[in-house]
Amino acid sequence: MRANNITLDSGIKVILNSTYSNVLKNIGIEDIDIYASGGYTIGMTKKTDRARYYRLQRLVRGFSNHRRIEILELLSGKPELSVREVSEELDINFKTASEHIRRLAIVGLVHKRAENTNVRHKLTVVGIVILKFLRTLE
Repeated sequence: MRANNITLDSGIKVILNSTYSNVLKNIGIEDIDIYASGGYTIGMTKKTDRARYYRLQRLVRGFSNHRRIEILELLSGKPELSVREVSEELDINFKTASEHIRRLAIVGLVHKRAENTNVRHKLTVVGIVILKFLRTLE
């Protein structure tokens, strides 16, 4: 089995395998194991331990809110937005936007980058994969 290892600037290590899973194949992505700083794995693995399910549960809870999904969609089209820009684009309260972005960052879906006095936000590889998956559910 061929594997391509990629380490991104954000510290996320991506391992692409040549095997396909049904869900990922439907959205045109090879079987992918993503190891982020949160320590969870996405993809098809042979081990079925409870810890893995708890990590996946934590990930799903991270985006299981309509506002967070809106933020993922927004950042897919307009990367590098500040919290203020997100709140203005979605017409939501600044504190609400900040809290949702914080939760997305905790589970590794959004990367934060400091720029002078602002913090810019963009989707991580995990965030892109999750958003593609969510689009297939519509």
